[in-house]
Amino acid sequence: MHDRKPSVVIDLARGVKTKAAAAIFVSGGFGLLAVMSGLTGQVSGGRGVAIAAVVLGGLLLSIALIALLLWKVITRPRSLVIDQTGVRWGDPRGGPWAVAWPELAAISVSRTVNRSPRKLVASAMVRLDLFPADPEFRLRHPEMERLWELHRVRRGYRLPFGDVPDSQDLVPQLDEALRRFAGPRYRGVCDEGFTVGLM
Repeated sequence: MHDRKPSVVIDLARGVKTKAAAAIFVSGGFGLLAVMSGLTGQVSGGRGVAIAAVVLGGLLLSIALIALLLWKVITRPRSLVIDQTGVRWGDPRGGPWAVAWPELAAISVSRTVNRSPRKLVASAMVRLDLFPADPEFRLRHPEMERLWELHRVRRGYRLPFGDVPDSQDLVPQLDEALRRFAGPRYRGVCDEGFTVGLM
């Protein structure tokens, strides 16, 4: 009886609650401060500046309110499991799916580095790309249709993980797990260049 390697479970919701709460607190706090300052005349520059402060504060408060209303969606548990049988996506609201290794011709991790002049730390858009081994794959996996040829992938599926800090260990985790379990179908980490954002 051969030893079974333990599954690799990547928790993609880790730290989301803390980040979401901080974003709500900051946008809500600055929004409330701007509105109160504009309404009580505590801004210099006349009536136009006071109106602009109220409008800006209202926008920030709206962002905080929307985030509060979407709290359960934003902070829902999401995980990727990679093991000897294949790859599984667990998301109670986003359509869970499971793919066995023989169903895939290739699998890779792709990333696009985002270097913004306003960000102190570079971040990267990280994705998992899956390429079916046979044309019937799409018929067997209708639950994955929303990922088909997403974000410039051709004849494959792309699962985006979003914008993650460049120093985060998501890419090394994915790379190590796929090297361990995916065998020769793993194409490695594909760098798709970088983008320069304004924000």
